[in-house]
This record gives sequence, C-alpha cells and structure tokens, in this order.
Amino acid sequence: MMKNKYNGNELQYLKKVLNEESGPNGTWVSSLEKLFAKKFKGKYAIAMNSGTSTLHAALTAVGVGYGDEVISPALTVMMDTTTTLHSNAKPVYVDVDKDSFNLDPEKIEEKISNKTKAIIAVSIYGLPFDIEGIYKIGKKYNLPIIEDHAQTYLAKYKKKIVGSTNSFSSWSFETTKHLSSGEGGILLTDNKELAEKARKIGGQGYKNLDAKGGIIKFGNAAVVQDPKYKRHDTLGWNYRMNEFTAAVALAQLEEIENKVSRRIQNAEALLNLINDFEVLTPQKVPENYTHSYYTLACKLNPLIDWQEFREKFNEFGGEGFYSAWSVPYLEPLMKNKTFLNRYDKKFKIKNYEEGTCPVAEDLQSRIIQFKTNYLTNKDITKQARALKRTLLYFK
Repeated sequence: MMKNKYNGNELQYLKKVLNEESGPNGTWVSSLEKLFAKKFKGKYAIAMNSGTSTLHAALTAVGVGYGDEVISPALTVMMDTTTTLHSNAKPVYVDVDKDSFNLDPEKIEEKISNKTKAIIAVSIYGLPFDIEGIYKIGKKYNLPIIEDHAQTYLAKYKKKIVGSTNSFSSWSFETTKHLSSGEGGILLTDNKELAEKARKIGGQGYKNLDAKGGIIKFGNAAVVQDPKYKRHDTLGWNYRMNEFTAAVALAQLEEIENKVSRRIQNAEALLNLINDFEVLTPQKVPENYTHSYYTLACKLNPLIDWQEFREKFNEFGGEGFYSAWSVPYLEPLMKNKTFLNRYDKKFKIKNYEEGTCPVAEDLQSRIIQFKTNYLTNKDITKQARALKRTLLYFK
C-alpha cells in the first residue's frame, strides 16, 4: 500500500484542470457535488472553501441574525462559536454526555429561550450525535438543527448514513479529515429553498445561482453585458470552492469507503488492547450507531497524569496523540471579548466561568485522541505495540 493518502486520481484530475478539461459531470465542483449528494443520500450539495464557511452559510441561510442565540455543545472545536459570532448571534453552551462525549439532549431545553434560533449538533470524533433526541427537541421548539459532521464520514444510525436532512449537514475537507483536499467543505440539504439561499450566500449573492447551480451562470451575453443589468440580490461572501480543490476532493470521495474502512480497522486494533486494561475508557458507541473513527477518543483514568501518559507512549515508540480542544467559552477570545466592538452597546455576551459545563470540562482535561489515519499495517502495529507497553506500565 502506498504511504500517501493522495493515491487515487488526484494527480490525473489536477492535470485535467490545468488543461481546462471538464470533470465527469460538468465542472469539477459540480461533479464533486453530484457524487457527494449521491453517496450521502441528499438532494442538494453545495461545495465551499472550508467547513467553517459551510457552517456560517448554513446559520445565515436558516435566518440566524443579530441578537439571536445558537446552542452548541461545550466539547467541540472553536468554529461553532466563531461562526455564530460572525452571524451576529450569541453562542449558548450545553454540556455533553459523559460516555458518548456528544451533546446531551436532556440538558438542551433548559438553555432554550425566546431568542434561540438554531442548534448546532456536532458528531464528535466520528460518532453521530443523538439524532432522535436532538431532533425531537428541534421539532418541539421549531428549531433548525445544523448537523456538524466535519469528523464523521459514512457513519450510520439505524443502518442509514447520517447527513440527509431538511435543514443542513456540514462536512470539512481539511487535511486531517477522512476526505482531504487540504481545505474545503460541503453542505447537504433536502430543502431546495435553503440550498438556493446557501449557494447565493457562499457565491457573493449572485442572483443567477440556484439550488443545483454550482457556477455563476450569466446566460445571454447580450443581456449581461447591458449596462443596466443587475447581478446581485443577496448579501453573500466569496466562499466558493475552486476547481483545483474540487478535483482533489472528487478523487478522495471516489475512495471514501476505503478511507473510512481503514480508520475503523486501525481503531479496532487499538481497542482490542484498551479493553483489557482499566487505564482508558473508549468513547461509547450507543446501540444502532456506527462510528467512523476520525480519531479513537478515550477518557484517561483520572488517577493518571495526562502528560506522563503521553511521554511514556512516545518513549515506547508511539507517534503521540491529540488532546481535546479547550471548551470554547474558556478560550481567550471569549474572555477578552474584543469582538464586541463590532456591535452596539446593547449586544451583551454572558460571562462563562469554569464549572459552566462540568462534564465537558472534565472530559476535556482527560481525553486522549489516538490517530487512526495510518495507511499501512506496519504503521498501526507499531502504534499498537507502543500502546500495549504504555498500558502495562500504568495498569
């Protein structure tokens, strides 16, 4: 097996882009969108230049605006917060389940107010969020659910691939993800009206864009070259994906089943060791769910020092591992609030202190994310050997 994650048609497709050749289904962007919608069982796919852009476009498309509140989990990356702020809205944090590490539906309702406009539900580390529990709340309060599946490819709930929704689901193509084109992202929705809104928001507000239109169609040259012709009917940003990124992403998407399968195999090789010791507790996969293992996330025994565990793992030949991102409300940005100078004095953000979401804070200090993106049996065997020695040391 080649030691290169770009071992499909990436180079061939890039050469075609340079030669100005079209993709399999029109432009390379539209080809990517059509295949993604097919594989992930959605009607409309909208490719953009990052997973952050897709989240921002989704929030804007569902109507999030000045002074609104957006609920998101306390254990996640910062971008769910920053896209909320860029939407001129206020982030509201909800604690997570201690076993699945995902948003706890039982803790959402107490955070809902008359200003709540949407819920961002994150599928953390490759495990889908509690779909029935969270959609039940969304239906009760008429709130759109923005599904953040940046780390979750081809995972299933009740044997169905997650991501098909009448609101939005969002994916990232950042370099560490299952599908990597360096950067990039994509939105999926079954709602034609929302698809058109998102495409215009990400396409500089060009009025000619529609739900399935991946390029700006100017139509009759005699019309668009007229001085009286008007082009924009929506406030948008330039979040469009370029053809080079789309070509690489398309080649990656063609192999996505193999890429996900490899990560699952790697995770299982480590899980077989972890389950024999009381040192680490893996993220729990609820009944009827499958995990796509962006990483293998585990809770470290609280009696063991996180840094010492990492040092021993490296000493025994491991390649290191990731911690969990800081809970968003404890980041310096949310402490200094320098972004408030964008708003008038009526715009206030609650001061979140330590202890706000105790489960998330405890997990964040203990979580270890083992890498699963190894391409060869030799590589994962080396990591497994290092992990076994580390577990024996701390047992």
